[in-house]
Amino acid sequence: MAGTAVAACSTNPNGGSASTGSGAATTLNVWFHAYGEAGTQQAALRYAAAFTKANPSIAVKVTWVPGDYTTKLNSTLLTADAPDVFEYGDFDEGFATSGQIAALDDIYGDTRSDFNQNDIDLLTAGGKIYGVKSLDDVMMLYYRKSALAKAGITPPRTFDELVAAAKQLTTKDNKGLFIGNDGVGDIPTLAVWSNGGDLVDANGKAAFASPKAVAAIAGLKRLHDDKSLLLGFTTDWWDPSALVQNVVPMQWGGLWSMPAIKTALGDDFGVLPWPSFTAGGTPAIRVGGWTSMVNAKGKNVDAAKKFVQWLWIQQTDLQRDWSESYGFHVPPRKSVAAAADKLKQGAAKETVDLAAKYGRTYPGTWDNSVSTAFTAAATKVITGQGGDPAQVMAAAAQQAQAEIDKQRG
Repeated sequence: MAGTAVAACSTNPNGGSASTGSGAATTLNVWFHAYGEAGTQQAALRYAAAFTKANPSIAVKVTWVPGDYTTKLNSTLLTADAPDVFEYGDFDEGFATSGQIAALDDIYGDTRSDFNQNDIDLLTAGGKIYGVKSLDDVMMLYYRKSALAKAGITPPRTFDELVAAAKQLTTKDNKGLFIGNDGVGDIPTLAVWSNGGDLVDANGKAAFASPKAVAAIAGLKRLHDDKSLLLGFTTDWWDPSALVQNVVPMQWGGLWSMPAIKTALGDDFGVLPWPSFTAGGTPAIRVGGWTSMVNAKGKNVDAAKKFVQWLWIQQTDLQRDWSESYGFHVPPRKSVAAAADKLKQGAAKETVDLAAKYGRTYPGTWDNSVSTAFTAAATKVITGQGGDPAQVMAAAAQQAQAEIDKQRG
């Protein structure tokens, strides 16, 4: 890692590792979810050690959390073992309104304008910024060029074309499309966006029961009816194995998988947004990622803010390493993204360009309770479990609205 000296790390019996520094008066507990990309845990440990070398009075314990990270985090935040710094997928506005996380406007300084404005907007609640994005994750549709060409199929630009392609590419041995082991995954949200709908509108109202949203969600049932979806694979959609092992010719996945896909397939793959529900509509790309937050109820708030500022604002070389060296991710800082050479060519550049044009993010109120209500209802509609789709989604929207109102007091 150019320009950064790294101190030693020692194993911690509580599931993490602590950077060592003589005279460290404070030890921060910093939580990461268990990334799937090789080398990520080692990188996090190196970053922690480099921080302690630069700030000898603050040691950092990296806690690497496998399994259901969100559930483990939410339960631990209620205890004395709560982390000082933790990452969170996307953003949960409820953390801010409940006073769980600290506002971080002061650590941005004059770098604020160098961050992707969509990320700043996402992390803003009540006029304050409550986190720093560590990476932007882009999710899109991969396809095997040779498989589609052999079948005489043009890469699908509308949902009708996707349904037809998936059906045509399905054989007695293979399915045409993989969107998740349950046949649902993240796709209902993309369907809503691709038909001009919203999940939650600008006024904080659950909007996914609108006629356009319901029509798009109900349309996904066609993929199940055609039996063209791969179900119950050995890994889920975020792992590229189904595509690279030639189990399916089309798979929803993430930019992070592109290096592995290119290694396996060379140039025999392309990328697409989730297609528009109707001709002339707007396709959708999901932009998620992880955000570093400071526990406002912890004992080391100032030291925690110093760590987040050092790593995710000041250390642009480490930010670039984090985004380019362990799978591909888009750096949230514009200047760092502009210097990310691996994202400037081929399918990676095409993906970044698609994200800039069609990228959508979950609203800050899209917490577990809201998303669960939506996904459960959408799954019922998509898999044909009964009930009028409009009524099923309306009931879910009512349930979600109660949770949104609770979040906002």
